[in-house]
Amino acid sequence: MLATPDNQDNEKVLTSSNMNPNVRKAEYAVRGALAIKSEKLKVDLANGVSLPFKRVVGCNIGNPQALNQKPITFFRQVASLVEYPDLLNDENAELTSKLYPSDAIARAKLLLKHIGSVGAYSHSQGIPYIREDVANFISERDGYPADPSKIYLTQGASAGVQLTLQMIVEHSNVGIMIPIPQYPLYTATLAVLDAKPVPYYLDESKGWGLTTEELQRSYDEAAKSGIETRALVIINPGNPTGQCLTEENMREIIDFCYKNRVILLADEVYQTNIYQPEKRPFHSFKKVLKSMGPKYEGQELISYHSISKGMIGECGRRGGYFECEGLDTSILEQIYKISSISLCPNVQGQIMVDLMVNPPKKGDPSYAQYKQEYDDIYFSLIKRAKKLEESFRSLEGCSCNSADGAMYLFPQIRLSKKAIAAAKEAGKSPDEFYCMAMLEATGVCMVAGSGFGQVEGTAHFRSTFLPQPELFDDFCSGIKKFHEGFMDKYRD
Repeated sequence: MLATPDNQDNEKVLTSSNMNPNVRKAEYAVRGALAIKSEKLKVDLANGVSLPFKRVVGCNIGNPQALNQKPITFFRQVASLVEYPDLLNDENAELTSKLYPSDAIARAKLLLKHIGSVGAYSHSQGIPYIREDVANFISERDGYPADPSKIYLTQGASAGVQLTLQMIVEHSNVGIMIPIPQYPLYTATLAVLDAKPVPYYLDESKGWGLTTEELQRSYDEAAKSGIETRALVIINPGNPTGQCLTEENMREIIDFCYKNRVILLADEVYQTNIYQPEKRPFHSFKKVLKSMGPKYEGQELISYHSISKGMIGECGRRGGYFECEGLDTSILEQIYKISSISLCPNVQGQIMVDLMVNPPKKGDPSYAQYKQEYDDIYFSLIKRAKKLEESFRSLEGCSCNSADGAMYLFPQIRLSKKAIAAAKEAGKSPDEFYCMAMLEATGVCMVAGSGFGQVEGTAHFRSTFLPQPELFDDFCSGIKKFHEGFMDKYRD
């Protein structure tokens, strides 16, 4: 018999002490301690444990359908038909025509013609027909042509962000400029890649505004530290801050990237979540870049979009895309190579991307229902955003900027010295301490601002305004009641 080590039965080969240290240091606040605690509370409620609330409300993540946002009917009809194509056979035509509108049947047949089976691997870059539809959508949106060969379908925008950052980060001294506050995807991915986050600060006093002076300060400070800054991340509309950039501001940002030889990474997943369209409409960075003339023609730009946000909210299907502008051909080939290692994005996610960029048009049998469903969600989000903003502004020691777009508010809360001391004793940041107390008292799960980054000495929290309309008044009053009790308990 072969000899075995004495410690074989009680020691693992892989432990937290010898695992990849870059993975260990990565943090993702929206699925962190508060989210884990909220899941435990859900289990407790299901098991009959007595708690001071009847349900857990997950406001920690932009996950609309988890909070009962209704799926778009046409999208689900097409998805179900391509999933079970026997319904499209001639012998089932009469039955299917009673269950589905004619345009859903026609779209499903068209997609299956170009896909084959949804159970088969697709092209690693994404189904060519769907990439053509994405290119048409971009061209119609921006007024400038888009090339399907420079579009990559992905498993949500996050996968696209991770893939492209992987391409950009050559060594541990590469820096990526990220906004503060930022979406934790960026800091977590940079930690795994052992790259340097280069923070620039949004100005809360000016509606989370951004200046090129602040960008240049951040870039120059990084350069003095020996960091090679290669890319700038812009989230527009903003997450967690909800601001929407003006076209003039976007031109200044593009000029900054051009002058400093920085790749622009445009996270535009909330482009249809625009709540002041007359005052702050959405402009894509692709459109603004193309409008700036031949001088900027070679500027490198990668733009991301997703089926998870907007009025679609199909987060679990994991669909998205990114478009490359101005990138070297050899880099496009390398992106394809890395994409092919994962074989392909999931096909149902790709189908939902197609439906997002090519929904029912006026005159189609499903258009009226689609438009009604879309508008109901959109106008309800506007109302809920305003109501929650007013609720936060009514709280003692709390200030809150309006949301121009996206799905979140990011209020600042001024806590007492007593509360800050209690947080320190509990081993938590002040805003995490506050959010944990709120969760345990109300069942409402939010995310502490420290998970997104914030100006030192300030405390914030991020909340979606996605809870269903019929629960919204109770939701707001529950937060108000908790806040009053918390402030009284820790009053100096």
